[in-house]
Amino acid sequence: MPQTVVRDVEYQHRGTRMRGLVITCPGGAAGDSSAAGVLLIHDAFGLGEEMIGNATLLAEAGHPVFLADVWGERATPSSVTEIGPLIGSMTRDRDRWLGRVAAAHAVVDTDPEFTGRPLALLGYCFGGSSALEYLRTGAAVAGVAAVHPGLDLLGQDWSTPGSGSVLLMTGADDPMATPAMRSRLEEHLSSAGLDHQFHVYSGTTHAFTSPKAAASPEPELFAYNARSAARAWAATTGFLAELSAPAS
Repeated sequence: MPQTVVRDVEYQHRGTRMRGLVITCPGGAAGDSSAAGVLLIHDAFGLGEEMIGNATLLAEAGHPVFLADVWGERATPSSVTEIGPLIGSMTRDRDRWLGRVAAAHAVVDTDPEFTGRPLALLGYCFGGSSALEYLRTGAAVAGVAAVHPGLDLLGQDWSTPGSGSVLLMTGADDPMATPAMRSRLEEHLSSAGLDHQFHVYSGTTHAFTSPKAAASPEPELFAYNARSAARAWAATTGFLAELSAPAS
């Protein structure tokens, strides 16, 4: 049975060391060299086991994955008291925030595992916000898949957007992606001429793909939802298959 290969990749942004990972599965489903590559942007908990697990499944399905390290030094905060200041430091300095995403993109552009492949951004939670914000400010990629992103973190100036299809997966009851926020994003994407689709899951709040939220103290705000998580995964893998170039 083909085994995944995990490779550490260090890169820099404004003097901060970022510690990303490349995960591939040579000889398996990844034998199709036209399958889309994935730049995965982690959730608020950083580049930890959950994100690595998702990336491993994608690699086994044929998509090489680069996991960005947005927090730097592969930090994996474990509590709201740690996460809040980290997110705040990015939203207060968007050049720094998006510069870190761009630095990861630059690594992908020079990595031979991704040469000749369409590239998709895949972000969870804060990572989904990061992917959409990067698109808003000019990123040119094949697609952006955002899983329960905080739409409240996005800027509203879409005058210089990038390119790429958009897949949004969110809970109908997510307080960080309200109907008004979703409607506003849809208007921006339409005005920018960007192909897009929204998957809205009923009875679902924020962070619904994360098993860490299974025992949520505030389920009305964030909670794991196994059915919605499975639907989002199926939507994500279908989206990546759609982006992949046809085999020659």
